[in-house]
Amino acid sequence: MSDKQKSILSGMTVLSVVGLVCKIVGALYRVPLARLIGDEGMGTYQLVFPTYNMLLTISSAGLPVAISRMVSFTLARDDPRNARRIFRVALCLLTALGFTACILMVVLSPALALRSGDPSTQPGFVAIAPALLLVCMMSALRGFMQGQQNMVPTAISQLIEQVGKVFIAIPLAYFGSRVSIAYGAAGVLLGTSIAEAVALAYMFAVYRRKRPAFLRLKQNEQEAPLDARTLLKRLTSLSVPITLGACIVPIASFIDSGLLLKRLYAAGIEPGAALGLYGRYSGYVLTLINVPTALATAIAMSLVPSISSAMARGDGKGMRRQSALGLRLSFVVGLPCTAGMSLLSRRILSLIFVFSEASDLMVTAQLLSLSSLTIVLFTVVQSTSGILQGLRRQRIPMYTLLAGVAVKVLLNYTLIGLPQFNIFGAPIASIACYTISMAPNLYFVFRYTGDKPDWAGLLLRPALATALMAAALGLLLRVVPEGALWTLLMVLAGVAAYALAALWTRAVTKDDLAPLTRRFARRK
Repeated sequence: MSDKQKSILSGMTVLSVVGLVCKIVGALYRVPLARLIGDEGMGTYQLVFPTYNMLLTISSAGLPVAISRMVSFTLARDDPRNARRIFRVALCLLTALGFTACILMVVLSPALALRSGDPSTQPGFVAIAPALLLVCMMSALRGFMQGQQNMVPTAISQLIEQVGKVFIAIPLAYFGSRVSIAYGAAGVLLGTSIAEAVALAYMFAVYRRKRPAFLRLKQNEQEAPLDARTLLKRLTSLSVPITLGACIVPIASFIDSGLLLKRLYAAGIEPGAALGLYGRYSGYVLTLINVPTALATAIAMSLVPSISSAMARGDGKGMRRQSALGLRLSFVVGLPCTAGMSLLSRRILSLIFVFSEASDLMVTAQLLSLSSLTIVLFTVVQSTSGILQGLRRQRIPMYTLLAGVAVKVLLNYTLIGLPQFNIFGAPIASIACYTISMAPNLYFVFRYTGDKPDWAGLLLRPALATALMAAALGLLLRVVPEGALWTLLMVLAGVAAYALAALWTRAVTKDDLAPLTRRFARRK
């Protein structure tokens, strides 16, 4: 295995482990949160978040990727001078965009609250607005570090965000809930803004500490210094297609936040029950689905700078190796997560959340079991998008995801309004969305890398290992009793069964594990 592949795997390992921890913490902190503000409060909270996520994506999604790619490209050519200039220009641009988005959310909060269908959400929009500016500024720092293929600061800042939410948002939710459910949800959102401020302070401290070493990097004097206008033009040309592509899903979620409740009403569900159903789907099901997708994000974030660096060196063979590695890992990660989440859906929900009615647990478990099919699809979409962005084909994943989301919105509108589907139309629409996006992405990855698909290594071996794990879990489900401890043991048993099956089928090799074992060996 080459040094670059080891570097990719090491970066993926750091981001994956911390990303999983963050997602688990994020899921667990919703347990006391749900008890404080209830299903309706969770529904109110989730009505605000899609708008915040959409504005955040518009203002910051594409630029960190563009920064990462441009910095890795210039450093591969021994040109740290232009790498510094890229960072300064990007920081100014992101600060301006974040400030604009923050002001817009505050000024438009009354209209956004009315549009969501619940006017009591207005305090929540105001409370989350400062996070737009803070995350935009932090995105510039993260992109700069990732361009140096240093994923640790990004990972630690993500951990600070999540842990900060637990220790800050929960008390604020408690005090807010004493006024009303809406103010309880607003307290959670204000806690998010404060946690982002702490994470930004950490990233700035890391930047200041590492700056002297960066300034000592050797400069290739043959590389001409680039002016701010040229860098701004390049950043824009790279980031706009990525931003547009990244905006598609948040915009769809923004549309869904105003659409789903209305379509549930059309299906004959009364307003209070509809808000609770929406809260359980968006607050419980999607939260759990997002736990394993942290691995997909880690794969994509590691692939962009590594592939861009290989292209800067003219290393076509290395670029193909890295692309194949990232694509294989997406199946290795996505398939078992899909199967495990689907099989253990009811037990996992019972472990984490409290349900007042057994029927609520049953419906939510069915939603989670169906929604888990999106995990592997989303993982492959993320990795193929990262590969195509590294190959400077960033428009392709934008177009494919746009097609998928158009179908998703249409299916949401049609299926959720039908009584026989109601909320189950949402996961069906998501499955269709990511399938439509994944298929052409795979085609274009193989076309532009010039690599032939090794379906045995990519899909068949991980699928066989997943089937063996599913068989083991199926047997355990028949004999293992209910209970929190037993559920945790079953999750660990599933992980162990897949690990053994993956090694036996060679879905995972010793070379794949080398970066992780080396990291533990160094700590010892």
